[in-house]
Amino acid sequence: MFFGYELQVATIVKEEYGEPVPELVRRMLLTTCSVDPPKAFVPVLEDMVSSGTKLTDVCSDSGYGHRRAEHWSLPLRALGAEIVTDLHPNDRGPRGTFLGAVASNGNLYCPAAPRSLLELGPLGRQVSADEVAAHDVKTEELSRYKLGRLSHADTDGYHRVMCPAVMGKLRCPLREESMSLSNERPEVLSPPDSPPPCCCQQTLTVGPEVHAKTAQKHAYPSKEHRRSYARRTAVERTFSTVKDPATNDVRRGWCRMTGIAPVMLMLACVFVVRNDRVIRAFEQRQADGARRIAKGLAPKTRKRRRKTIGDLLALAAKVPPAAC
Repeated sequence: MFFGYELQVATIVKEEYGEPVPELVRRMLLTTCSVDPPKAFVPVLEDMVSSGTKLTDVCSDSGYGHRRAEHWSLPLRALGAEIVTDLHPNDRGPRGTFLGAVASNGNLYCPAAPRSLLELGPLGRQVSADEVAAHDVKTEELSRYKLGRLSHADTDGYHRVMCPAVMGKLRCPLREESMSLSNERPEVLSPPDSPPPCCCQQTLTVGPEVHAKTAQKHAYPSKEHRRSYARRTAVERTFSTVKDPATNDVRRGWCRMTGIAPVMLMLACVFVVRNDRVIRAFEQRQADGARRIAKGLAPKTRKRRRKTIGDLLALAAKVPPAAC
């Protein structure tokens, strides 16, 4: 519980594997603290689409993804958006079944999928390269058990999926043709005695009520999802640039007025100035990059500013001892 206002913004980010774009704020919303933020922001996105702006990927944190599906996920899919979100801990892992297939992390998996793989969580903040590689191997193995999509969702939200053994991703005695696959693929050693529909039918039709809240663009928490979700840091940079004392400082005490209308007007002016600064800096970086390429130089990269304990120890080892 708190007293104040709730500010939300929609910031442009580049498409996956796309060219860099200036991270401009396209929409903002200021509400009282008594309003649920995600539910209140949906009409803002609907207005954006009605004005001609197409929604592709919407990257949001678990605070948005954890809301009821009809308050966030379903309206966004109705707008044609692909959701890329961090699942809340209460939404992760196996959550029931659908026609025998295990529902987990927004996807359907073979009933024989190892429980340890289904319960994989995201990587922590400070992990080594070896831990990242091991995690990626496990998520890749889990993908072998995922029922593959055969179609995109139609206008009603329905799509079709197929057994992973039929698709050639793993070996299963219930699918005789899959047993001729390479032994490098995982094998179901103990198939169910009474196979459910997902093990008997060639395909399944999945309705919008299945994974209504957790379904998203990439399998969670795979490498593809991690790379795509990393774009969400753009909104953190948005707020940091308007809280910078050297530029536009909107920290506590910046505005002496009260009320939604005057504060929103002042914030709109702040974001206009911030967008102009971002555009000029982006154009300058693009021009500098073009000049370096013309001279045959490599693109300029940012220097690493963070120093670890290992860096400090290595630096101390190079410094000669002081004279007594």
